[in-house]
Amino acid sequence: MALAHAPAIRIPQISRFGLLMGLYAENHCKLTRLLAPARLPAGSYMSHGDDGLDLRLDVLEQHRYTTELRLTYTVIDPVSGEPDPSAYVRLYRDARQAEATHCHVGRRWQDVVGMYPPPREIIDHRLRMNIFLGKWLDLLAMRGHGQATLHHVDLAAATQEA
Repeated sequence: MALAHAPAIRIPQISRFGLLMGLYAENHCKLTRLLAPARLPAGSYMSHGDDGLDLRLDVLEQHRYTTELRLTYTVIDPVSGEPDPSAYVRLYRDARQAEATHCHVGRRWQDVVGMYPPPREIIDHRLRMNIFLGKWLDLLAMRGHGQATLHHVDLAAATQEA
């Protein structure tokens, strides 16, 4: 008597693109809860947390459904002379997504993966950037940065005084 084979159980798998969209949604929740950048007018803001590092939030543009911003510490990279680490983020308020568009000083995705990369390489690069953003937002929350420590700064006046 032969044993009947059990039907194969198909376990659904999430695609790399699905994972990326999940990261965008998770980062939107973290960023909105931590800094609420959609409520801030365009300008520069500083947060003094418990870690001894000042966080700078630049709200670059407020559009009807999106907010464009940059997060960075006030630490300057000695080679480039630019703040590092740095993440440029596009917050889609209507879709509840936050996408890190680039995380390298002076480097666009084309500089990292080339002009005509295969789609998988683009997805992998975006996954790495958005995993970095999520971990950084977690660290900022643990170190006491947030809406309560955020204040507007007038960078034009500060550079004129210096």
